[in-house]
Amino acid sequence: MKNSTIKVDYLARVEGEGSLYVKIKNNKVVDAKFGIFEPPRFFEAFLRGRKFTEAPDITARICGICPMAYQTSAVLAMENICGVKVEGQLRELRRLIYCGEWIESHILHVYMLHAPDFLGYQDAIQIAKDHPELVKNALRLKKIGNEIISVVGGREIHPINVKVGGFYKVPSKKQLLGLVEELKWALDASIETVKFMAKLNFPDLEQDYEYVSLRHPDEYPIFDGRLVSNKGLDIAVDEYDKYFAEEHVKHSNALQGVMKERNNYFVGPLARYNLCFDKLSTSAKQVARAVKLDKGTNNPFKSIIVRSIESVYAVEESLRIIKNYEMPEKPSIEVVPRAGIGYGCSEAPRGICVHRYKIDDNGNILDAKIVPPTSQNQKTIESDLRQLVSRNIRLSDAKLTWLCEQAVRNYDPCISCATHFLKLNIERE
Repeated sequence: MKNSTIKVDYLARVEGEGSLYVKIKNNKVVDAKFGIFEPPRFFEAFLRGRKFTEAPDITARICGICPMAYQTSAVLAMENICGVKVEGQLRELRRLIYCGEWIESHILHVYMLHAPDFLGYQDAIQIAKDHPELVKNALRLKKIGNEIISVVGGREIHPINVKVGGFYKVPSKKQLLGLVEELKWALDASIETVKFMAKLNFPDLEQDYEYVSLRHPDEYPIFDGRLVSNKGLDIAVDEYDKYFAEEHVKHSNALQGVMKERNNYFVGPLARYNLCFDKLSTSAKQVARAVKLDKGTNNPFKSIIVRSIESVYAVEESLRIIKNYEMPEKPSIEVVPRAGIGYGCSEAPRGICVHRYKIDDNGNILDAKIVPPTSQNQKTIESDLRQLVSRNIRLSDAKLTWLCEQAVRNYDPCISCATHFLKLNIERE
């Protein structure tokens, strides 16, 4: 049937509210729009006039799932302006708390939000009825990520211990060692997660993406490094605005990220994985080879495997940091404000989170720009949907609807972040 309309008012298992509109005419896709109708929250506007030291705590409120991304990008930008660099054990603690965020966010997405699509369930509650141990292990894994954030950051949600220059208070070696036994269990459990997810059936959607992520010469990227792509981009973070822009479109309250003169691009786990596989930890590489994904993948549906592999990395990296940890003499270094513009970028679970600030000599914020991962992926999501619907256009409306919802969840969109889905409408003529 080539003429029909499919509507899903709100897509479940994503964070925030949005819509999807696909128009099919004479069995061809003529339009695909990923709309975000969640109201803007104007974080950039009400940062103006606040002290530079307030940015980490304010921006953490953008997201309850990935507050570390916003805090880290904010402190990096302010330190960039003020000409300081946090190194040593303080930097390691930043990586550790960020690993906690990757663990809790990835596990939440993999088991609770995305796996139901592949297993044929409406939600994780239904999975729990048939596979209670699977869900129990998922909750235990997620809890471990939250505990890391709590120990280093002061609390699980919207941590309060992060500051420009480091931390207000640093944990003792004993406190971190208290995490080790659960992390050892988590390493085995996360490896089994990869093996389980790799056995799922994946729709075919290989695409020629331009991936963009940080790349660091010595480590898998969380923060620091240069912005690179698989198609020749290699720039310093503070060159971001020379190569990237944001566009406003009528159907979205979130700005859409584009590469100047090159259009859409793809950030997130697939980008990091394809660009930086060589920097993964030993266990992460081993399990990737075991499931035959060590050559990378351009299928966004396999992002559920990649997130699982990154969870292995985050657990192993946490164990490494704790093993080598020595409590620093001071919890932070002094940061004296000076007028200027600075950039900060970190790898949120969903991709690069870019902050740019302008402050005066007194440390007052004059201007703020925050570019979340989901806003950068909007155009690529629309491109995926065009391709996916075109390849599966003869499916029933019900099956096509399910497939489109699943495709959007490949990106683990955080719509509340992007407005600083899902309503589905497929129209056939």
